[in-house]
Amino acid sequence: MDLQIKGKKALMAGGSAGMGRATAERLAEAGVDLYISARREDRLVQSAKEMSEKYGTTVTPIVADSSTDEGRSALFAACPDPDILSITIKPPAPNGNFLNVTPDMWRSSIETTLVGPIEIMRNYIPGMKERQWGRIVNIATFSAKNPMIWRLLSGPARSALLNYTASVSREIAGHGVLINNILPGMFRTEGFDENTQAYADAFGLEPTQEVCLPHFLEHNKIPAGFLAEAEDMAPMAALLCSPLARFIVGQNIVIDGGQHQSIF
Repeated sequence: MDLQIKGKKALMAGGSAGMGRATAERLAEAGVDLYISARREDRLVQSAKEMSEKYGTTVTPIVADSSTDEGRSALFAACPDPDILSITIKPPAPNGNFLNVTPDMWRSSIETTLVGPIEIMRNYIPGMKERQWGRIVNIATFSAKNPMIWRLLSGPARSALLNYTASVSREIAGHGVLINNILPGMFRTEGFDENTQAYADAFGLEPTQEVCLPHFLEHNKIPAGFLAEAEDMAPMAALLCSPLARFIVGQNIVIDGGQHQSIF
């Protein structure tokens, strides 16, 4: 499918690994002038090099932590006027006993998963409105609408993000600027594997994949029967970044293998 975005400028915040990397791959494949950001410089630079060589397009790495003012300033300086913006962040670790969640933990979650994306969007929306075209896609989490006690630090702040984007998307859609959110369920990414210890701690398990993965699948009861890969989400993200999605405004698209039991 031709996404009709060849030659446009796209920024993937959080694009060196996982769902951000998979989305960046689909955008690079479509021929955009691509910028990707992340905190880990070595992995970021390597990802940019690999995508550039594979798809024959320009991929510019930006070392930045988008949850901080300094990181966002670096992002804005390196890529001041994207046509397409997609944002993902590393989710907070499983929290264990909810009574142990402290105010500082809440502040960190809100700064990273709510304030960071809002500030990035707030910076870029005026330019998109002026150019009368723009696409913004937040890659969030289905726990924003499917509360999970062991993901308490991940869901609530993203629920607020969904509320924010629902309001703002309807304000700017008439200018050709669209915001939508993807809410992934249980995906096996680098972040999932890195959180084995935290997951084990939350459920009192041995911190090994052999123990945690079967427990994870049983505990979450995914009708599809497996953990998704990042590539299972990326085509939808890329579609929402294109002119083909011109009538999709302020939506929250769940991709979870049927786990969330709701009709809307």
